[in-house]
Amino acid sequence: MTAPVLVIGEALVDIVGTGGRSNGSGSGRNGRHGTKATPGGSPANVAVGLARLGLPTELVTRFGTDPYGDQLGAHLFGNGVQLAPGSVDPHFRTSTATATLDGDGVASYQFDITWEPPALSLSRGCPAVHTGSIATVLEPGAEAIRRFLGSLAEQPVTVTLDPNARPTITPDAESTWAAVRGLAASADLVKLSDEDCEFLRPGATPDEIAAELLAVDRTRCVVITRGGEGAIGISRTARIEVAAPAIKVVDTVGAGDSFMSALIAGLHTRGLLGAVRLEGLDEETLSDVVDYAVKAAAITCTRHGADPPTAAEHKSTWG
Repeated sequence: MTAPVLVIGEALVDIVGTGGRSNGSGSGRNGRHGTKATPGGSPANVAVGLARLGLPTELVTRFGTDPYGDQLGAHLFGNGVQLAPGSVDPHFRTSTATATLDGDGVASYQFDITWEPPALSLSRGCPAVHTGSIATVLEPGAEAIRRFLGSLAEQPVTVTLDPNARPTITPDAESTWAAVRGLAASADLVKLSDEDCEFLRPGATPDEIAAELLAVDRTRCVVITRGGEGAIGISRTARIEVAAPAIKVVDTVGAGDSFMSALIAGLHTRGLLGAVRLEGLDEETLSDVVDYAVKAAAITCTRHGADPPTAAEHKSTWG
């Protein structure tokens, strides 16, 4: 691969607090007050995860040149992520997400974000385009993404989507699900979490949700993560379940994004990106790719913040 994977979406700073881990005196897990600001944003996390797994990656995003923006830029550059022209804008205020961790290390978020990407274009030879999260629902940027994905129908590129539903941004589940289905119609692979499913399609089973998304011509695979229970992969010809390894969870920040980047990387190593658009994704391959992604997410859960593994870390941990 020479042309980079293209990732589109928000880059922001996670301000992580520990209010949910209170011991009754208002102190966090280490007995101290305070927060920590770390680079984040689901698409940005996916881009970093891809780069750490060895895939050339370009991120189309937008953030400022304020202190938070400088922190983001240093993080992305330091991890080998290319930034598309216009992604750094001195007139733009860098967005933030305040994350609170509960007693199990599971994060909930409050956002201070605006989203308007620079011009979107596809480089020759680009094997995959990934997008998702707030960038696909927050206007005016969401409309730009919808138009861009629609323009890729005849292009030799694999499109992946992770809606990563945020009820605080889009509280109307019915309209959000309609938006997700519209975007999914332009995607070859859709990844959801069990929390996404519960919010977007309450009462529906994973198989029912997958069937809805696979009903369109383009979508060929749906993967649903289930936290500590692993993940389910459903294609037109296969259905697999992968268990998660037993780990000690520090927090879940960025785990789903690590899963997504490893899923794309696993498909790449098996030659399923680009013009083939997942053609030939059989049961054994789907199981292997989802297992690789589950284990990448597990590593992220064993450390603080959105800290996806490198390919070497993945191999040394799981073999």
